Amino acid sequence: MSLISQNASMKDRAKNIKREDIADLSPSEETKDIQASRNSDSDVSSHKRKKRNHEAVEKQMQVQEEKEMKKLENFLFGSLYFPVEFGKEDDDELKNEVDKGSTRFIVDRSAGSALSVYEEDVALEEEVDDEMENRQRKPAWVDDEEIKTNINIAKVNRLRKLRKEEEETIISGTTYVSRLRAQHAKLNPGTEWAQLDSRVKSYSSDEESEVDNGIVASPGLKVQGADDILRTNEELVVKSGAKLLPGILEFSRLIDANVEDPSNGPINSVQFHRNAQLLLSAGLDRKLRFFQIDGKRNTKIQSVFLDDCPIRQASFLPDGSQVIVSGRRKFFYSFDLVKAKFDKIGPLTGREEKSLEVFEVSPNSRMIAFLGNEGYILLVSSKTKTLIGTLKINGTVRSLAFTEDGNQLLSSGGDGQIYHWDLRTRTCFHKGVDEGCINGTALSTAPIGNLFAAGSASGIVNVYNREEFLGGKRKPLKTIENLTTQVDFMKFNHDAQILAICSSMKKNSLKLIHIPSLTVFSNWPPPNRTLHYPRGLDFSPGGGFMAVGNAAGKVLLYKLHHYHHA
Repeated sequence: MSLISQNASMKDRAKNIKREDIADLSPSEETKDIQASRNSDSDVSSHKRKKRNHEAVEKQMQVQEEKEMKKLENFLFGSLYFPVEFGKEDDDELKNEVDKGSTRFIVDRSAGSALSVYEEDVALEEEVDDEMENRQRKPAWVDDEEIKTNINIAKVNRLRKLRKEEEETIISGTTYVSRLRAQHAKLNPGTEWAQLDSRVKSYSSDEESEVDNGIVASPGLKVQGADDILRTNEELVVKSGAKLLPGILEFSRLIDANVEDPSNGPINSVQFHRNAQLLLSAGLDRKLRFFQIDGKRNTKIQSVFLDDCPIRQASFLPDGSQVIVSGRRKFFYSFDLVKAKFDKIGPLTGREEKSLEVFEVSPNSRMIAFLGNEGYILLVSSKTKTLIGTLKINGTVRSLAFTEDGNQLLSSGGDGQIYHWDLRTRTCFHKGVDEGCINGTALSTAPIGNLFAAGSASGIVNVYNREEFLGGKRKPLKTIENLTTQVDFMKFNHDAQILAICSSMKKNSLKLIHIPSLTVFSNWPPPNRTLHYPRGLDFSPGGGFMAVGNAAGKVLLYKLHHYHHA
């Protein structure tokens, strides 16, 4: 082979080698180009993703700014977007069931766009209310010493009102602070218009009543969340008959009940009308006066003069329609409150009594019982004002008292015994000796329960259980010896927790008895004030007021703080 041919063959080999290298290198270059293109696409997608994230953040910030603006508006101007809705919880449950894919409901969302802003405002208002409540519940500062401190509330007189039970003595500092706050809120209630409570809604004057969670809400009624009663274990019904503690009676002296027209003679009768706003007073000056009692002004309503009868006793009929007035005369008067007219009744047919000054009216307003001569009790119909029957005891009769239903009558007198009468049959079904009594002068029955009290000329008052007394037990539950002169008047209050006993023969001779414990209130009568000679007393129907008439012609008015209603 020649040299030229060898060179040519070598060149061919070199070309083949180059071609093979090029062939080997070309796929790697292609992959590089593909990867470069892919990287460029990923850069574009990441840029778009960042842009979307940025837009979402901006949108979220915008929503937060709107919430802050709404929050500021609500704080400054009140609730402007909170609608009046009934059954909102039911609508929310319906929406949840539809969102879960329930096929039982078909929801028309054609008007959803129009209400979306409105619903957002409602949700925003609820969030603002929750935040405001959370802020109010968190105290700004807590004293650690309150937990470690113990206070004896039974030792200090002014702290005894904070006790929940009679035996309670020492409480923790935290409990002491909470009870002080509760006592302050009780004595100083806030006005409704100043209370910021967006959850209490004043409903518009729609004609139809609607139902909210099973509770009927009438137009104009303020209704709180009905579900709140299911979230507490407190009593749903507040009992009006709270327990009265013995020892110290909380009371305050108010302006005299007859301050606008004091009497010129002794006050013999004081009584509240059943509406607790009207009070009558009557005395030896022959005037029957009516006052509207509010504890501040005690406005005089009317005064009626009887020219021929110094008034010894006056009393409302329990139905509140008439006033029975009597004196040391053989007749009595009936005053019609509606017509403002007096009717003179008597003398009673077949009777020769010269005085009808003492009487009792039955709680059912059917009968009036007068004290007669020689132990007779005269029964007069309150409707016809005629004599319908008589009862007779041994000796003289001095006092009467009806039971709470008006079907039985108790009487006592000079023989020292207590008689029980059945007014339906006009017979005496029981007679028992009043322990230690020689001459009975006063009787009083409790408006609730089976208690009755009997007073005597020696100042002794016995408290009995009527069922036990009728069963043969002669021993009284308690013998009260705080009076030293004749007991002239006794009166239970409306819930039979207080018994007032008085004697008109001695100054300040008026005691108040705590019936559950059968003890005397130690701070009554007031040490620095004089009651003069008390001659009559009455409690208001709700127990909040107590009126005392005395021989000086004044009707003293007191407020009993334990009772919240007059």
